[in-house]
Amino acid sequence: MADKDLRINEQIRVREVRLIRDDGEQQLITITEALEIAKEQALDLVEVAPTAVPPVVKIMNYGKYKFENEKKVRDSKKKQKLLKLKEIRMQPKIDEHDLDFKSKHVQEFLAEGNKVKVTVRFRGRELAHTELGLDVLKDVLKRIEGEYVMDKPPLMEGKFMSMILSPKAKK
Repeated sequence: MADKDLRINEQIRVREVRLIRDDGEQQLITITEALEIAKEQALDLVEVAPTAVPPVVKIMNYGKYKFENEKKVRDSKKKQKLLKLKEIRMQPKIDEHDLDFKSKHVQEFLAEGNKVKVTVRFRGRELAHTELGLDVLKDVLKRIEGEYVMDKPPLMEGKFMSMILSPKAKK
């Protein structure tokens, strides 16, 4: 639930509310009584379920509540790992040494946990022989021994043939 949706104290504009006390006890009271109870305890009256009939409110320290929610969001973002898509480009008439070199890069990117898009670029008359590009991509797959998953098999896209590989999930 977003903090912006929550109404506090005088922002709550209804006659009757369901108040949840600290001990978990619920009671139906008017909004003025609920506000008085909150002021006596020097806390805020926070609407936690605005869609309920009548709306559910709770007496709490709103600043502390907001801080705790923001802390949870920050912690969940820390645990996320951003996957980057790296691209390796080559041509259908690539030399053996160059293919070894590029394949090694693909393997390194996968080891780092990144997705890799391997692309073969066709120019001019090379477009008539797309099977050469397919052979190059298959050769790359043979050279990268290890753990990978093919997200997208080799496919022509205009003047390019590409495939996308991602690392296998580590257990």
